[in-house]
Amino acid sequence: MIRVLVVEDEPLIAEAHREYLSRIAGFEVVAAVTTAQEALRVATTASGADEPIDLVLLDLGLPDARGVDLASALSGIRPGPDIIAITAQRDLATVRSAMSHGVLLYLLKPFTYAAFAEKIRQYLGYRDALTAGSDAVSQRDVDRALAELRTTDARRTAKKGAAPETEDAVGRAVRDSATGLTASEVAAVLGSSRVTAWRYLERLADDGTVERITEYGNTGRPQVRYRWRSR
Repeated sequence: MIRVLVVEDEPLIAEAHREYLSRIAGFEVVAAVTTAQEALRVATTASGADEPIDLVLLDLGLPDARGVDLASALSGIRPGPDIIAITAQRDLATVRSAMSHGVLLYLLKPFTYAAFAEKIRQYLGYRDALTAGSDAVSQRDVDRALAELRTTDARRTAKKGAAPETEDAVGRAVRDSATGLTASEVAAVLGSSRVTAWRYLERLADDGTVERITEYGNTGRPQVRYRWRSR
């Protein structure tokens, strides 16, 4: 599970982050806080307990500190979390400052689920490119990871790997299942990564071919099951 810290002082937006992430397999919101001080405390404590925060969804307009200063402080934690800024601040100076202080991706408010999910797709692609079961990466790995952060969904569809035959195989796997499949289960059927399976499942869900069903297990951690939609 990718452990997420939400830093947002607007309750409705913080809840939207939780709800949107619940539709995407593999994420767990471990805390939602409203100030920079709380965020730094949670992230530092989690790192010290060997349960580090993997991703911070960061509002830059916090009541007690500048969001870019918090981003810089979070980058000093080891291991440091990745940061996606989700903010209404759109002036160029703030965007540049955020990116120079460790922010990987920048999403402007107000946003739709589709826009939110696209940033998460980019982030998962970035993580996937740098996860090779080793501490060492090649130049190709680094270049591919950085390219994922800059690839929009439209361009991603046109890339090699977004193949119609793969989409058909994903659709068949879901259609042939009586109860539907999770992204991990589809990945096992296809012999692909979970991220790849999830991307195709999300495309099929967006065009209405399959439906998303959020399930809650005994631990309270939700997972999304995809079921063939009857026409």
